Amino acid sequence: MTVPTASPSPAEPSAPAPRRGRRWRRVLAVVLAVLAVALVAMLAVGTWYVQPQPLLPEATAALASTSEVSFADEPGWLSFIPASDARSTGLVVYPGAKVEPAGYAPTAQAIAAAGYPVFIAKMPLNLAVLGPDAATPIIEAHPEIATWAIAGHSLGGAMATNYLAGHPGAMQGLALWASYPNADLSGLPLAATSIWGSLDAGAARMGGPEARADLPADTVFIEIPGGNHEQMGWYTGQANDPPATISRAEQQAAVVDATVAMLLRVDGSD
Repeated sequence: MTVPTASPSPAEPSAPAPRRGRRWRRVLAVVLAVLAVALVAMLAVGTWYVQPQPLLPEATAALASTSEVSFADEPGWLSFIPASDARSTGLVVYPGAKVEPAGYAPTAQAIAAAGYPVFIAKMPLNLAVLGPDAATPIIEAHPEIATWAIAGHSLGGAMATNYLAGHPGAMQGLALWASYPNADLSGLPLAATSIWGSLDAGAARMGGPEARADLPADTVFIEIPGGNHEQMGWYTGQANDPPATISRAEQQAAVVDATVAMLLRVDGSD
């Protein structure tokens, strides 16, 4: 009689499988931890980058009407309108990167006191690169103004030149404040001026041959001896900016004078 042999029992799971599962869980935990750290770092850098530069007291003090200038805080811009005898040429101002519109309020007050309506554009996250067409709604809201010019500080100036290139004929004047063109405007009929401080880290480029080639042949170039970058406005904390050797009031007087001279050319008074 043949005795049946027992069939082999099913093979038991090998021991390494659970170890592989534990290894994958550890790898996943490490990856998630690295991603979390990277996300926190990105948020911290992003928060720092969009944090606006501190304003000087003069900036916020200029957000008010005076006997010469009527001030208004509009949804998309700050407006400074001469109280009497306003000229028919208006000026749009594009702020520099990370600078709130109020950082140019004293400058706008001074230009408006000379008879020219001034409108400082509000930019998303205070970055003109995110609002390059901010001038259009300002123009559309003021049909009483016959001719327009645009000014911009630093990144705001570069974006102002982009606006002019994309809207030929919309503006008749340009003032670059410590900036340089980001587009070829040499063929446009513009009354243009470019002004910067001699101590600005980018001074060589602002008055250099590339900038001159992209601007009209009769552009006025002005270097302010002893001026720097942040004194083109009324804020502080500009990174890597050498200290100016002249006062902010002196530098601002030069900026206002050069801009008003450009506006006089636009409206035919000069």
